[in-house]
Amino acid sequence: MSAKTTRTSPRAPSYDSICQAALEQGLIIYGALHPQMRPIKELAHGTLILLGTGASFWPLFTQSPEYLNQQSDPVDAWSTRVISALAKALGAKAYFPFDGPPYTPFVDWALASGRAFTSPSQMMVHDEVGMLISYRGALHFDQSFDIPPPPLAHSPCATCTTQPCLNTCPVHALADGGPYDLTACHHHLETPAGVSCLTQGCLARCACPLSQGAGRPIEQTAHHMRYFHPS
Repeated sequence: MSAKTTRTSPRAPSYDSICQAALEQGLIIYGALHPQMRPIKELAHGTLILLGTGASFWPLFTQSPEYLNQQSDPVDAWSTRVISALAKALGAKAYFPFDGPPYTPFVDWALASGRAFTSPSQMMVHDEVGMLISYRGALHFDQSFDIPPPPLAHSPCATCTTQPCLNTCPVHALADGGPYDLTACHHHLETPAGVSCLTQGCLARCACPLSQGAGRPIEQTAHHMRYFHPS
């Protein structure tokens, strides 16, 4: 597991101050937990804050040097720069889901936070941004400080009667219980019928009722799809 930047400030942070600092960079808190209270790997103390893109991310990102200079993997490069700077300013260690192998266990951390769940399609769903999850990094603080409880007691999928994550995909690449038919998905994207998925995003992910909470513009989704399925 790779960690970047080290704690430099002795002052105990607060959840609200971290939330505000992240928001100013286009990020929101996707989850928080005390590792000593949860059965997660690698960490055993302090407070872990999971960060992901928010509704203000795309306008800020498209003005960044990573985007304007057409860097390779610009979102990852942007995340490394911005979250490393946040970690230094706030007195934390930064972790990223794309560093590896070995990779940091972000899926385990997300599920342990109580704010992400496994959908019927086996894709993760988040209580605020639905299936348009984009974890960009995490901040680990040595201090243990107050964090709010997860807003949902149970997975939102338990009361979702329409299950659009299963019935929206035109080639049924997402099936109840999985696995994800990656081959069928990519093949569809090569056809004229797949253009809408490339330009507007995965229909199944976007159809999740909670995905509307991501506030994600079509241009952002299309950007991710170009990296998922390069021409």
